[in-house]
Parts: sequence; structure tokens; C-alpha cells
Amino acid sequence: MNTLCLDSIALLRRMIRIPSESFHEEEVSEMIYDTLQGWGLAPERYGNNIVAVGKGFDSSRKTLVLDAHIDTVAPSEGYTRDPYDPGDDENIVYGLGSNDDGGSVVAMIAVFRHFHNKSLPFNLVLSLNCEEERSGPGGACLLYGPDGPTEVKDADWVIIGEPTGMKAATSERGLLVLDGLAEGVSGHAARNEGVNALYLAMEDIQALRSHIFGKVSPLMGDVSLNVTQINAGTAHNVIPDRCSFVVDIRPTEQYSNEEILNELQSICRSRLTPRNLKNRSSATFTGSPLLKTTSRLGIETFSSPTTSNWMRTGKDAIKMGPGDSSRSHKADEYILCREIEQSVEKYITFIENFYGDTLE
Repeated sequence: MNTLCLDSIALLRRMIRIPSESFHEEEVSEMIYDTLQGWGLAPERYGNNIVAVGKGFDSSRKTLVLDAHIDTVAPSEGYTRDPYDPGDDENIVYGLGSNDDGGSVVAMIAVFRHFHNKSLPFNLVLSLNCEEERSGPGGACLLYGPDGPTEVKDADWVIIGEPTGMKAATSERGLLVLDGLAEGVSGHAARNEGVNALYLAMEDIQALRSHIFGKVSPLMGDVSLNVTQINAGTAHNVIPDRCSFVVDIRPTEQYSNEEILNELQSICRSRLTPRNLKNRSSATFTGSPLLKTTSRLGIETFSSPTTSNWMRTGKDAIKMGPGDSSRSHKADEYILCREIEQSVEKYITFIENFYGDTLE
């Protein structure tokens, strides 16, 4: 166990030193692949994704996937240290992607190594994917899609590795981003000519702010909606004929993204265009052995406000990993070494207790 944890932390430090923003993961993917190959785990690459299958894989048995992502966002402003320097403190790993999602990546690798040569009543698969932060088509969408590897796309259960403090998210909100466009008529401001698109947009934004969705999720509460960007005008003396704005919506399982779009369009004069209708909300299946195991072990459960690869898998899943979500996408990101060590132990305990639940 000590060796697994030390190897994991050393691997994480190597990952931090390699820039790996979404769509630019080739170098870090190659390094992780070579490391897993050196440990005898027989990985396969699918683009910049890495998949490893436990020994004795049997297609007649059910499959549990350990899933985490190897890409990062761009460094935020405000870093007081090099985002690609993990530091040399034995108790902490700094750097971009250390918490989101490097801690889960290396912890899941350690757990997969632990069980690689052990006999289980189900198959165990490791899935490390790219493009998660940008919802790219070449990451989880590929692996869990019709052209993905059978061991992943046909899996029965998934543990999504994200920084949750090893609490288990049993539901998560989806994501719907709308681009709003109000169109007016330009004119000279001094003569009060034209139709001000900015005012039209402001009226619609107020309507969006005050809108109440009728259905409330028992798991997640109300649908969350925020207008996050607005842009209009070319000069101080010209009435703007166009005003664009962006709406960030976090759906619950009570609505499809199409239903939300249609409901909001009915109260707006601005044209609302969705960037993507596929980022749906997710919830662990009723009666799932994943739920039984979390209950048996006394693992705290919650509903997550953030999205992950869960929505792209379409599988019975929980989201659980080391680190703290509040550190993600922020300057001076870090993860504690003990968080990784404890997560390895907890993942192993979970899988050991998952035996009985899958056989009931």
C-alpha cells in the first residue's frame, strides 16, 4: 500500500510538469501510458484516452469502470507560483490539475494496480480520458459511444473520479448554455432614433431572472439559472441594433434540456440558441449496488452542483474522489498527499464491499 501511494504521488508530480489543457493532452497521455506499461498493466490508447482492463476479463460478467480525466483548464490569473511546478513538499502537491483531476487519476491507477492480478466476481476497467473540461468529442463521448472499446461502452457501473472529499455524489446537475441575441434598429443616440437592442435584452434578462420553474427535484432542488455575460454597442452615440448575452443553466432530472429551452424561449423576445443539448443531469439508478455499498460503509452522499463525465457515460454511477471541489479552476491549486493516500484505501474498501452487493 505504501509503495502504491508513493508511486501515485510521484506520478502526479510528473503530470503537473506537463501542460495538458483540453485538446492538448498528447504528451501527458503518452507519459501516463508509458508508466502504466512499465507497471505491467497493458494499457491501450484511444486517441489521447487510456484504457486498461483487469486480468481475466470475462465478457459474461458485469463490469465496473474507474473513470477520471487527464486534461486541465487553462491557468487562471492570480497564480503566485508556477502552475506547472508541483513543489517538493512531502505533504502537498501544488499545480494546475493537481486537485482536478490529477488526484483521482493517480488514486484510481493505484487501486487498479492493487486489484489487477486479483480475482473479482466482476470485471474492473480503468478509463483515463481527455477533453473533459471542454466537453470534447474525443474524450468520454468517444469511449462510451458506439465506437468506443467494448470494455468501457458496455460497462454496467462507473465510479467517476472528481474532487468530492471522498463523499459520494449520487446525482449531479446538467449544463445548458444559451446564447441570447436581441435585435433592434440602430440610430443616432442624440435624436433617440432606432430600437435599442440593449434595452430589449435587459427586459428578457429580467424575465429570465424572475422565472420560476414549476417542477422541483427532490434530489437537487430548483433549476439554477444565471446570466453571466452581455455585450452590445459600437460607440457612445450609436443606438445598438444587436445585444448578445449568455445564460448558464444547471438542469435537474425533472426537465430535459429541450424542455428548458422551449420554456425560456416562450418568455423572451431575444433568440435563444443552445450550445449543446446533450449535457443532461444524472442520478444513480434506484436500487443500485453502488448505493447499497455507500450505505453499508456509511459514506456521506450528496447532490453535486457541478458537471462531469457522468453525463456522457449514460451509466449507473456515483462521483467520488480525493480533493476539494472548491480548489478547482483556481489559482495555486493543490492537493494534500494524505488525501490521495486515504482515497486509495477507501476505494479499495469500497470495491471489496462491492463484491456482496453485486451478487445479491
